[in-house]
Amino acid sequence: MLYLTSDHRGFAIKEQIKNYLKKKDIKFVDLGPFVENPTDDYPLFAVKLGEAVVANKGRGIALCRSGVGMAIALNKVDGVKAGESYTVEEARLSRQDDDTNVLVLSAEEFGDEKGFAIIDTWLNTPFSGAERHIRRLNEIEEYEETH
Repeated sequence: MLYLTSDHRGFAIKEQIKNYLKKKDIKFVDLGPFVENPTDDYPLFAVKLGEAVVANKGRGIALCRSGVGMAIALNKVDGVKAGESYTVEEARLSRQDDDTNVLVLSAEEFGDEKGFAIIDTWLNTPFSGAERHIRRLNEIEEYEETH
């Protein structure tokens, strides 16, 4: 399952993404916010999405103003590999090499055509499974388990 979230700065773009996914017949769950509230806090939405992704072995898309705060919060959830992508190539590599399960987007940098191309690329790029990438991801997991 694909999960979506944002903060107030990403709310309008999240709504655009929902319409885009519906047109492409891609099923998703919106985890909020459900109204634009300028006092909401992105960490609460990030953790909710991260926990849903991990519990259901799904994937997620998250937005905030820069993408940075959302990515930091998401990567605190055990089992989440969130990556910010500002280009199609970054989206492709984040999946192919790093097996990200959450795509983080900047609301300020989204831009309709570019943003949707990033989403399409991320959704359609499989993890390569190359030995060097598995080894590197395992090194990260080993560090997390021992620190």
